[in-house]
Amino acid sequence: MTTNSKLVLASANPGKIKELQQMLDELGLEVIPQTALNIPDIEETGLTFVENSILKARNAAALSNLPAIADDSGLEVDYLKGAPGIYSARFAGADATDTDNRKKLLDLLAGVPAEQRTARYQTVVVYMRHANDPTPIICQGTWEGTIASDEKGDGGFGYDPLFQVTETNCRAAELDKQTKNRLSHRGKAMANLMLQLQHQ
Repeated sequence: MTTNSKLVLASANPGKIKELQQMLDELGLEVIPQTALNIPDIEETGLTFVENSILKARNAAALSNLPAIADDSGLEVDYLKGAPGIYSARFAGADATDTDNRKKLLDLLAGVPAEQRTARYQTVVVYMRHANDPTPIICQGTWEGTIASDEKGDGGFGYDPLFQVTETNCRAAELDKQTKNRLSHRGKAMANLMLQLQHQ
């Protein structure tokens, strides 16, 4: 892949945009958030992270005439049979804030013992060369942990203050950016994607 290539990032989530831009900077890519091109979010009608990522990437590629990257991520809690899953960002309702979503999760897990609070973050990243790309690159990353009963840390976003990281025994919201990018679901998926882009 040549340097100074442009691609559009199919996200309106400021935390996600910041994380992905930091990772893609290493490839010399100019990453343009879709919001800068007035590209609206597409309705996430898929039933899996893969389907939603493809929908978002295809929409951004079609409306920008640029290659597009999209990801769909979420938290799976075993006690809740995988919920909130693909509904993680709107767990507490369509206009829910991160705080609303974390409160709902804590309420649903009230009284559940620590050993039953296992969870993982999942992400699927899709890269499409154009809107009709028949072979998009699809990369997945998983990050294991547990859901704590209180919040700690002021970094990250989403459920990070509740997510106890297995490898570091601290919250995702307490990690520095470099450590988080190395360990996280999104970091793992993006590392895989960057390897594949370098080979193209």
